[in-house]
Amino acid sequence: MLPRMVLRGTMAAGLLMCALAPASAIVLRIAAQEGTEPKYIADRQQVVGLCVDILRAVEQADPGLRFSGDQQWLSQIRSYAEVSAGHLDVLCGVQHTPERDRQYLFLEPPLFPIEYRLIVRADDPVIIGDWDDVRRLGAQGVVLSSRNYATTAILTQLGGLQVDAAATNPLMNLHKLVSGRGRFFLHRSTGLQAFLDRNALNGKVRILPAVMYNSKLYMALGRHVDAAVAARLHRALDQLDKTGELNRLQKKWD
Repeated sequence: MLPRMVLRGTMAAGLLMCALAPASAIVLRIAAQEGTEPKYIADRQQVVGLCVDILRAVEQADPGLRFSGDQQWLSQIRSYAEVSAGHLDVLCGVQHTPERDRQYLFLEPPLFPIEYRLIVRADDPVIIGDWDDVRRLGAQGVVLSSRNYATTAILTQLGGLQVDAAATNPLMNLHKLVSGRGRFFLHRSTGLQAFLDRNALNGKVRILPAVMYNSKLYMALGRHVDAAVAARLHRALDQLDKTGELNRLQKKWD
């Protein structure tokens, strides 16, 4: 999380952005989600990342829309709760789950596809081709996930796996993995190597080559957001998709 002084500065920057927006602009409230690299990444005194770039691209596609709050950090669980309660409006990079489908409105097209891979300790010689290989390991094949993250729902749906979802964020799970408190960690591959680099984990863990799951991530809105605003966001995203801008941004952060 950003230091308190930096957080105050980024909140002020968000207020300035709102002040500079056209008088008729619709301001949509959002937050940077902790532990979701490469969607949101702390870079000195600002938040950068794939979702930040997508938000700026939407603003260019429809100058009447503005996002406020992407420089302010919240935990992922708090972000979801605030949108559900109507205190925030938008979530960026959200995977469908049955529970989320009941709480939020998902906009087409998807922002980007993702692949999930398993991470193991660097000295672990295990070879995994599919989930049956993991199931056969039984208690020696515990898969780490994060509480309230989509990976936990994925692992539950797959069934027959030993899952530890006690951690609250991916970095905590990586430290658990290195210390031997779990055999595998399931995480999205987009931006994964850069995430390991930033946290000095190269040489301690390795990414297994098999793709274990495919999915797509979307922009999601609280059910309180006006239908006309949702339609404008859909049109802007559709434009970015058709011009190839969404694909270009994903490659930038891959």
